[in-house]
Amino acid sequence: MEILGHVVVEGSILADGGDGGTKGGGGSGGSILIKAYRMTGSGRISACGGNGYGGGGGGRVSVDVFSRHYDPKLFVHGGSSFGCLENAGAAGTLYDALLRSLIVNNHNISTNTETLLLEFPNLPLWTNVYIQNNARATVPLLWSRVQVQGQISLLRGGVLSFGLAHYASSEFELLAEELLMSDSVIKVYGALRMSVKIFLMWNSTMFIDGGDDATLATSLLEASNLIVLKESSVIHSNANLGVHGQGLLNLSGRGDWIEAQRLVLSLFYSIHVGPGSGLRGPLENATTDAVVPRLHCENQDCPVELLQPPEDCNMNSSLSFTLQICRVEDISVEGLIKGSVVHFHRARTINVQSSGMISASGMGCTGGVGRGHVLSNGIGSGGGHGGKGGAGCHDGHCVEGGITYGNADWPCELGSGSGDESSAGSTAGGGVIVMGSLEHPLSSLSIEGSVIADGESFKGTRGKVNFAIANGSNGGPGGGSGGTILMFLHTLELDESAILSSVGGSGGPIGGGGGGGGRIHFHWSEIPTGDVYQPIATVKGSIHARGGVGRDEGRGGENGTVTSKACPKGLYGIFCEECPAGTYKNVTGSDRALCQRCPDQELPHRAVYIAVRGGVAETPCPYRCISDRYHMPHCYTALEELIYTFGGPWLFGLFLMGLLILLALVLSVARMKFFGVDESPGPAPTQHGSQIDHSFPFLESLNEVLETNRAEESQSHVHRMYFMGPNTFSEPWHLPHRPPVQIKEIVYEGAFNAFVDEINAIAAYEWWEGAIYNILSVLAYPLAWSWQHWRRRLKLQRLREFVRSEYDHACLRSCRSRALYEGIKVAATSDLMLAYVDFFLGGDEKRTDLPPRLHQRLPISLPFGGDGSYMAPFSLHSDNILTSLMSQSVPPTTWYRLVAGLNAQLRLVRRGWIRVTFRPVLRWLETHANPALRSHGIRVDLAWFQATACGYFQYGLLVHAVEEENDSAPFGNLGGAIQTEQHSRLKSTYRENASSHLREESHLNRAHRTRESLMRRKRTYGIIIDSNSLQVVEERREISYLLSFMLHNTKPVGHQDLVGLVISMLLLGDFSLVLLTLLQLYSYSLGDVFLVLFVLPLGVLLPFPAGINALFSHGPRRSAGLARVYALWNITSLINVVVAFLCGYVHYSTRSSPSRKQPNFQPWNISMDESEWWIFPAGLVLCKLLQSRLINWHVANQEIQDRSLYSNDFELFWRS
Repeated sequence: MEILGHVVVEGSILADGGDGGTKGGGGSGGSILIKAYRMTGSGRISACGGNGYGGGGGGRVSVDVFSRHYDPKLFVHGGSSFGCLENAGAAGTLYDALLRSLIVNNHNISTNTETLLLEFPNLPLWTNVYIQNNARATVPLLWSRVQVQGQISLLRGGVLSFGLAHYASSEFELLAEELLMSDSVIKVYGALRMSVKIFLMWNSTMFIDGGDDATLATSLLEASNLIVLKESSVIHSNANLGVHGQGLLNLSGRGDWIEAQRLVLSLFYSIHVGPGSGLRGPLENATTDAVVPRLHCENQDCPVELLQPPEDCNMNSSLSFTLQICRVEDISVEGLIKGSVVHFHRARTINVQSSGMISASGMGCTGGVGRGHVLSNGIGSGGGHGGKGGAGCHDGHCVEGGITYGNADWPCELGSGSGDESSAGSTAGGGVIVMGSLEHPLSSLSIEGSVIADGESFKGTRGKVNFAIANGSNGGPGGGSGGTILMFLHTLELDESAILSSVGGSGGPIGGGGGGGGRIHFHWSEIPTGDVYQPIATVKGSIHARGGVGRDEGRGGENGTVTSKACPKGLYGIFCEECPAGTYKNVTGSDRALCQRCPDQELPHRAVYIAVRGGVAETPCPYRCISDRYHMPHCYTALEELIYTFGGPWLFGLFLMGLLILLALVLSVARMKFFGVDESPGPAPTQHGSQIDHSFPFLESLNEVLETNRAEESQSHVHRMYFMGPNTFSEPWHLPHRPPVQIKEIVYEGAFNAFVDEINAIAAYEWWEGAIYNILSVLAYPLAWSWQHWRRRLKLQRLREFVRSEYDHACLRSCRSRALYEGIKVAATSDLMLAYVDFFLGGDEKRTDLPPRLHQRLPISLPFGGDGSYMAPFSLHSDNILTSLMSQSVPPTTWYRLVAGLNAQLRLVRRGWIRVTFRPVLRWLETHANPALRSHGIRVDLAWFQATACGYFQYGLLVHAVEEENDSAPFGNLGGAIQTEQHSRLKSTYRENASSHLREESHLNRAHRTRESLMRRKRTYGIIIDSNSLQVVEERREISYLLSFMLHNTKPVGHQDLVGLVISMLLLGDFSLVLLTLLQLYSYSLGDVFLVLFVLPLGVLLPFPAGINALFSHGPRRSAGLARVYALWNITSLINVVVAFLCGYVHYSTRSSPSRKQPNFQPWNISMDESEWWIFPAGLVLCKLLQSRLINWHVANQEIQDRSLYSNDFELFWRS
């Protein structure tokens, strides 16, 4: 039908074949040709075969229409067959001339009859070919070429076959843009050359039967862009098959397979073998007519193509590979790749996932070079390869296992089998897996799954073997030997679940021997060394090359070999790891024994060998010190570096000693220049009547604590009232409210009580002052003492200021005193522990009995200042008022000398030792003081008075008149001349007393009896202490009692310059030892340094500036006071030294390497981890003890510059 215009088909255009009877076949469909510009309608165009006993074939329809809308239905299927419903007539053809598309469609009518496609046009080429809906098409001609411009689609049961089933001797070509298969089949009898861009398979099969013609046994499938197999799609060839491409080859999932007797995949950029899919070569159960790859079982020579394969990646049946993947960038394996000789050539990365496997297990030789041997009853030994096969034994008869063969450093052989090739139960050895090549190694191999080339194990049952042996036939064979895994790599990563295995197979029951282990070899392409070294392998999984297990009496196979390329210097082992720290390797090789131990003599005793990048190739081996506190290269501490810079401990000690002496001399010269000539070591002359406090022998002025020095004040003085209490934060100064009898006539009692309340309120301390003192006492007692002294001084100033300018003197009866704010003065001793209030007449009282004379005031209480401690020794304070008062009976010079001598004796009294140290004072009063005062009608006794509510009482002197004239010696004025007769008598008497202690005791007892008659009258002024009552004096011993063994006042020793020089040396030595100790502690830890420094904040450092300050201070009194502070810091710092000692002991006890070899070049090793750790702390303790002794002497020399004050000679004492 040729129509120029429009064709409308609403009815039917039929060219169907006629139907046959029950015995006759149906007619074939005819032909329909329609040419038109346009065709519409919903009619039917049909050229179907007729129905019959055998259905007729479909006809042919050709449609050449430019425009088609609502096409009529087109049918060209074959007719139904009554005789065989599954084999209807073959489908006809539908050709669309406009699209140049051929459609073979059987409309889902089953048939086994094929539609013949004899020739495909060359010009113009067909665009598409569709074979669908159970249609079957065949290209039966030899050397046929199917080429279309578009796609070839096989859909819904479509089948396309090439050649004849019984004459597989032709080559066929298939060229198209796309080959799409869905639920369809392609069969090729002969060889196929396919070239497409996209090849997609969905639940489809491509079967290639290569026949037995070796020249035509190779098929090539090429898809330049994409090959995807899904839903159990299979490409199967019983010959050689090459699959090439430039894109992706994806076997998506379970059931997707590409398999052939020899399989080559090449030129893809990526191959993905999904879970449950696989690549196989050769076939697992090949038919007898399949092309069988030739394995090199009897040849021990390594095929050259395994090490240096050809570059072209073409299918070459002469090569030994059975499965090769060539020139593929990335290979991902989640399924199975299995073959006899598997080769990955010119690949970049291979990643075997946890579900993936590359296997050559049981794919080697049944015989082979190392084949096992068989006994007459069929019991066999295992095959050998990397290890010898296990012997097969039964009933005491054994047969040797297979021999070892091959090269462990270049393994390339197949594993050997049990040897009984004719037996159905024979076992095969493992195959060969080669990854990379010498010239093209893999960039990386990552394994989470398995790469195995194990020997085959016997799969039969024990019952069958027992039956076979009983009948004299074959028994259980031995296991196959492991194969070869040869890898040319850059890097390897073996995950925890990974298995790399070439294990021998297990022997059969009843004595089968196990197969020998195979060979695994890593040939590292480039092993970085030195500073550029990077680990080439991360191995967490398992690598096995053990022998197989023998059964029953059978022996196990020997282990195979796992080797690698020889490692360069510094590296060892299979994976060329760095030699362990402390070893070096200066030769090439992989054996662990090549890593030799580094010489011990080259390692400092505080160092450990370290691993360096790339390993150690030569000696000396690198090391590091065990702590950052030590310094290279000798791992000395900072202290030891200092010591050995000067030549070692002995030379350093001599140098330090010389330096200390030199600096001490420099300090001494500097002190002399600093002081000039204004100080001299001898006593200073004293002029009578000078306004000077003569309480101390150095005769310095006390104007800083005296209220006035005017002579007329002593003429108006009425009474001195002493404060009670030691002026501490817990017990401050306070006055009693009841006015003394001596001042009742000059004060108003009520106003006086108000004055006392005000003065006591001012004298009291705030709570925070005591809190700060308590805190400082814990942290650093010298600071607490300085704080207390400062607050006492401020308190005295406040009291004096109050009395001088704030108080209106309302308690005084004198109008003149109230008007001029005079009549009351407050003063205190220099130690600020004893304060008093002086009451004076105003001048308008008009009383002749005031002020009273000395004899009217007797007895007089004179409390001592201080508390007997080291910082505040007892002392009698004598100012101008007291001296003036005493001068009414005693010449001033005599009183000055008596006070100086008494204070010299009181210095030696120690708190906590009162009973012992007051006895010399009592003896001195009886032997030196009272004999001189008796001629003046005066006597002094030691007493204590004014006990406070807190139990504090003050010691002092009780001055009273001599009441027994017959006991008094007629002394003249000791300030002038002593009569000669009396002088000689006293001289002889006191020489005798000085030489006889027994006489002194009797003298004390006699004085005691003399005073008993006066006790009752004097108790109102104080309790007199004598040798008997001294024994019952209550002593308070505090924690400071222990310090009195080191800190106490002593007699002067003279040689002040020498003492100062030695103190300077010890002070410098102390500071040097502190610095050395801190350096030593720094070698332990920085925390120890801070602990020692701040356990008492900076207590270990402050003695040095305190000592320098004391040595370079003007004036004896100031120098003595600063020296006492220096002594306090010196003793307090012992706590820091003890902490340093404990830190050293703890470190020494917990040191990590007590058996470390000591360097033999050190004559005296001073180190933080040796037994000499205690030297510096012990030296510090000794130095501080010596300093404390010398400071005591220095203070005594400063305070007592007239050593005759301690003279036992009465004449010498008073003459001086």
